[in-house]
Amino acid sequence: MAGSSAYEFARASYRNGLISRRQLAAGAWANVQFRLKGSTDAATDELRERIARAIEGVRVRDLQRLGPAVLAGVLPRVYPQMLQVAWQHQDEGREVYICTAAAHELAQVLALVLGFDGGVGARSEVVDGVYTGRPHGPFTYREGKAQAMRELAVERGIDLSASWAYSDSESDLPMLRAVGHPVAVNPDATLARVAREEGWEVLRFERLGRRLVVAGSLAGAAALGGLGSLALGRRKPVPPPRRIPPRRPLRRPR
Repeated sequence: MAGSSAYEFARASYRNGLISRRQLAAGAWANVQFRLKGSTDAATDELRERIARAIEGVRVRDLQRLGPAVLAGVLPRVYPQMLQVAWQHQDEGREVYICTAAAHELAQVLALVLGFDGGVGARSEVVDGVYTGRPHGPFTYREGKAQAMRELAVERGIDLSASWAYSDSESDLPMLRAVGHPVAVNPDATLARVAREEGWEVLRFERLGRRLVVAGSLAGAAALGGLGSLALGRRKPVPPPRRIPPRRPLRRPR
């Protein structure tokens, strides 16, 4: 997809009262720093702890109910070309799964909507229908994502050496190296370099990106236009009607 699904999840959480404005801002800043500085083991652990704190005490049902709001932000950003690739794999007899650091429940919802075979996400401990804030299983990020894939492969009898994996981020290198056919999609700089060095297939989907930029520009123009109309489009004061003196009646000639 174009952009970050984490942003859509955070925004939906805020709108539904699951996180505060301060938590939303702190998460956004941490995500920016994470992107700029790259990921380390310490940063990954901090990310996992932050996610755990965010859902501690939240009912599973409430998190699942974020699905429509998250999907509303994610689906328009999904590359249709990538969907065609995924569906072609299914038509050729391969199962297709989403692997994400997002909550496992949301990964499954998204997989269901897209017509995939399943979703693998970060699992958290649940007691009496409420998240405890403690992890349950590997954190599906970096090596943890590859580990979750291997566990799924054993469970489903999937041969990873004959499988494909697709990603746009260097953080997914462990996942890409776990399969026989790694593919870089709109890769970041590091992943693009690795793909060149190792001879991996590279896919570039640019149409959606341009369309999103144009849509964003039009939305901005519409907003500015609306402000301009409000400021400049006020009606001019209507002058009072010009008083026309009544016409004198014509006198009939005597």
